Amino acid sequence: MLAIRMQRNGRTHYPTYRIVVQEAQRHPLSGRIVAEVGNYNPATKALTLDKEAVEKYLKNGAQPSSRVAFILKKNGVKLPKWVEVAPKKNSKAKHADKLRKNQPKEAPVEEAPAEAVSEETKE
Repeated sequence: MLAIRMQRNGRTHYPTYRIVVQEAQRHPLSGRIVAEVGNYNPATKALTLDKEAVEKYLKNGAQPSSRVAFILKKNGVKLPKWVEVAPKKNSKAKHADKLRKNQPKEAPVEEAPAEAVSEETKE
């Protein structure tokens, strides 16, 4: 079975990825790929993609990884019905009640003007 996945390239702390078609049982870094169908640079969001080749492999049963499926859908590649795109995660804070934005607002303490206070003390 074939898989469409991302293969990491680039240097330390600056990754770039190749989008490759590979045997699903192989490790992405094994180097044995069937075809390279694109490149992705997450720093610049630059994507080059051979859409016809991707659609050909999808039509023949290649399974895209969740991240690749998201990228393909975002760039207008028609995915088969059996491909599941992972839904966007809704992250929740562990202790939401302790967040500053969820604390009750403190009313500002208004002080009387100094002149009014001094007049009241004289009487």
